[in-house]
Amino acid sequence: MFLFCGSRNDRFKGLLWDGEGFILLYKRFENGHLSWPRHSSEAKELSARQLDWLLKGLNPLPVRRIKAAQPGTLY
Repeated sequence: MFLFCGSRNDRFKGLLWDGEGFILLYKRFENGHLSWPRHSSEAKELSARQLDWLLKGLNPLPVRRIKAAQPGTLY
């Protein structure tokens, strides 16, 4: 299955090959949105469990934490 998300993070589409043709899936979340990768370098392979979480509206990927800034340090 291949998953795609456009500019809106509250919906995604999926293409699934069933052996004879593609099935198009469309999922839209009524409340909230996903933290979706924006670049091909950020693309991830999801396990069956993570896909199940995604279809249930849960975030399948670990939340990225922002490191605390240290006084006097630069990038």
